[in-house]
Amino acid sequence: MDIDRLGIHESVSAVFPPETLAERLRSLDPAVTIVDDDVSDVDAVASFGHSDAFLGLEWVHCIRAGYDEFPVADYREAGTALTNSSGIHGAAVGETALGLMLSLARRLHTARDAQAAHEWDQPEWDEAFTLYDEPLTVVGLGAVGQGVARRADGIGMRVDGVRRTPTPTPHTREVYTPDRLHDAVADARFVALATPLTEETDGMVDRSVFEAMREDAYLVNVARGAVADEDALVEAVETGEIAGAGLDVFETEPLPEDSPLWDLEDVVITPHTGALKRDYYQDIADLVQQNVLHAAADEELVNRVA
Repeated sequence: MDIDRLGIHESVSAVFPPETLAERLRSLDPAVTIVDDDVSDVDAVASFGHSDAFLGLEWVHCIRAGYDEFPVADYREAGTALTNSSGIHGAAVGETALGLMLSLARRLHTARDAQAAHEWDQPEWDEAFTLYDEPLTVVGLGAVGQGVARRADGIGMRVDGVRRTPTPTPHTREVYTPDRLHDAVADARFVALATPLTEETDGMVDRSVFEAMREDAYLVNVARGAVADEDALVEAVETGEIAGAGLDVFETEPLPEDSPLWDLEDVVITPHTGALKRDYYQDIADLVQQNVLHAAADEELVNRVA
């Protein structure tokens, strides 16, 4: 694979300035430029989102782990290699999930609301609890899910997991297969979603899953919004079927102003910032640089998905 000219697509501005990544990659042999959808002068592109203009290039790198917006079959048909950024988000997303759980357990979100209203409003004696010894089920045990499990285990939570193969993983006690999802969530105080969005996982957390959860349980979603049925989630919280949720991702983003999720007291909302960190561009640059070297040596690209 010959990569003489590498483009940094302007869409990466959703995460960091394109110039930051371009400058970090200036030392590469391929000439590095910032591009829009006119990619006629480059052989490869690093991008946040898909454009049909990319089809026919040598290689496209998605700067996210989730590549569900990229039409994989079209890339294969066009002969364009597609890679993603799986494997670099465990720490940031793991800390985000832990932060959401801590906020709900320690009532930090209600304290912040009270601060905004200049009110001294302590929780009731039986509201706050600690995460220590609380059961957590992590659905999806890839790099992100294991990042959540590691941090939860580190503060003493009892962690189980769900994955396609029930192979034991570090920081989990028991691993269930997806067909046993109801069993996996039945005893959990927290259920954290960390699975990619696929045909199999689209809507997998539906009304029946909320019915299987404890009434004092919380859903934490740092995966993709569509993994959980949002209408069923709202109903479950409003009716007390579950206690609440910590959500970083949503079926529609940005979350519409009229979404009932905004007004649910025990739902903590963050605007899809789970993976963000100031040196994110460094991790992306390392992956891109590694694959430039692989391409030059005619070796298999890292994280190739098409």
